[in-house]
Amino acid sequence: MQFMETLAKVPWGLVWPLLVIQLVLMAIALVDLGRRKATNGPVLLWVFIIIFVNLIGPVLYFTVGRRHE
Repeated sequence: MQFMETLAKVPWGLVWPLLVIQLVLMAIALVDLGRRKATNGPVLLWVFIIIFVNLIGPVLYFTVGRRHE
């Protein structure tokens, strides 16, 4: 019962846009990673960083992980 009361107090109007941004960035980063032949570091490591490091993972991939040719 306490969990439901806590969920009722969450300002969902502020949370939903962040969740959407996170999911869109994650999807774009994973698609880009799948299309690249070379990255700065192992591909599997970048997959874990993109998925498990919320919001910062995809940004790190686009700034550090992509190898510019």
